[in-house]
Amino acid sequence: LERPGNVVLSGSPSPEVETALRAWTQAGTAHGTQLWAQISHAGRQTQKLVNPNPKAPSAVKLGLPGGQFGEPQAMSIGEVEAVIQAYVQAAVTCQAVGFTGVQVHAAHGYLLSSFLNPLANQRDDLYGGSLENRARPLLEVVRQTRVAVGPHFAIGVKLNSSDFQKGGLTTEDSVQVAKWLQELGVDLLEVSGGNYEAPEMMGMEGLDPTAPRPTKSASTLAREAYFIDFARTLRREVTMPLMLTGGLRTLAGMQAALDEGVDVIGIARPLTIDLKAANALLDGTQDHLPAWEQQLQERPGFFGPKSPIKLIRTIQGFAGIYWYYSQFYRLGRGQAADPHLSPLKAMGEVTGLSKRMIQARRGGPPVSPV
Repeated sequence: LERPGNVVLSGSPSPEVETALRAWTQAGTAHGTQLWAQISHAGRQTQKLVNPNPKAPSAVKLGLPGGQFGEPQAMSIGEVEAVIQAYVQAAVTCQAVGFTGVQVHAAHGYLLSSFLNPLANQRDDLYGGSLENRARPLLEVVRQTRVAVGPHFAIGVKLNSSDFQKGGLTTEDSVQVAKWLQELGVDLLEVSGGNYEAPEMMGMEGLDPTAPRPTKSASTLAREAYFIDFARTLRREVTMPLMLTGGLRTLAGMQAALDEGVDVIGIARPLTIDLKAANALLDGTQDHLPAWEQQLQERPGFFGPKSPIKLIRTIQGFAGIYWYYSQFYRLGRGQAADPHLSPLKAMGEVTGLSKRMIQARRGGPPVSPV
């Protein structure tokens, strides 16, 4: 679990779970729509209230203040192999219940991403050391999943362009991993970057001031996209379809990314406020989407997201993320989104709900986010 409320596929689903999944896919694939399930394992980025000792490549704790994350335990070779099989089984289940594809999440510091990151992966066995070894869990997940689901079921991967941490996964490493994924027949590679310690995927700076920052040319800034430079580099190295997500808010920026060779544009955060936001771009009634991330600074200066105090930066960063979670819960309850919601209030709401969900899981009164 990354946090309470995640959908978990563990082994073959019960009849009740299978019925719920089929209802989900029937709704999501109406009118020929593609619906891919993202499969992930949170690894060391698991909240302490969920698991105080999450499994990880190595026993390297997140370098974040506040005590929200536990002390990770290094996985045995057998545990790594079991997790690989769990990914494969989850993909098989997704295919059986009607999803049109799956995406293997190997970005943002979650388990497969942390195997790629030398800072988080300090193993000296077949899953550590060289890039080939560090990429082995991801490559085995993709290889074995393809065998299990056959040639006609879509498999995508979400991959960091870089960890944006000194000593982490580099751009050169990521290009090589992308080449290996192409050899395995990946149908779509989504470009992203960063992790909880360096949240570039949210357009936020990390905690390490010595870490390499993404190069931002004037043209890149004009196109808004956080990872367009890497996508351009990768386009010269691989032929498989590429998806670019992160920061794109204008029709002009999206078209510019397509002109650079990107095949699919990803939009996420704007949809938490307006589920039909993309329609306005497609029908020409709007040429941009609201950039809510620019409005989520609870306070400027010392108490804002760029505070010199790590703890304040961490709180503000997660408060912004929880703001989107809270909007999801509102939409799930049939309520309107609340763009004026305070990020810190959202953080309190989501944290309280998470605790109640954990208590329910452990025998307390039942609770549902919707």
